[in-house]
Amino acid sequence: QVQLVEIGGGLVQAGGSLRLSCAASGRTFSGSVMGWFRRAPGKEREFVAAIRWSSSSTFYADSVKGRFTISRDNAKNTVYLQMNSLKPEDTAVYYCALKTYSGSYYVPSDYDYWGQGTQVTVSS
Repeated sequence: QVQLVEIGGGLVQAGGSLRLSCAASGRTFSGSVMGWFRRAPGKEREFVAAIRWSSSSTFYADSVKGRFTISRDNAKNTVYLQMNSLKPEDTAVYYCALKTYSGSYYVPSDYDYWGQGTQVTVSS
């Protein structure tokens, strides 16, 4: 059993920053991939960023490269998404997810566990 809880969403102006946290509890998941996805209004859930827990290898969607940074804290079993230079098109519900094995890091259906999401709204 794994539980994922996202914290840190909110309302910011364009150009501002937010830091999202995803705390994981439950079974040990060393070596897994933790990912961030988002769903904008009226659109399908899309990949944002991912990190391999053990190696710290990171992956980013082209739309957020240079603006977002994913990182992790092993002691707290927490993954972070630092979001800078936010744009109105970043407005979405952001979800963290855990992929225990197999599949692609950027495909939502390949992940095994999901958080409930946190709303990020960027005003223009």
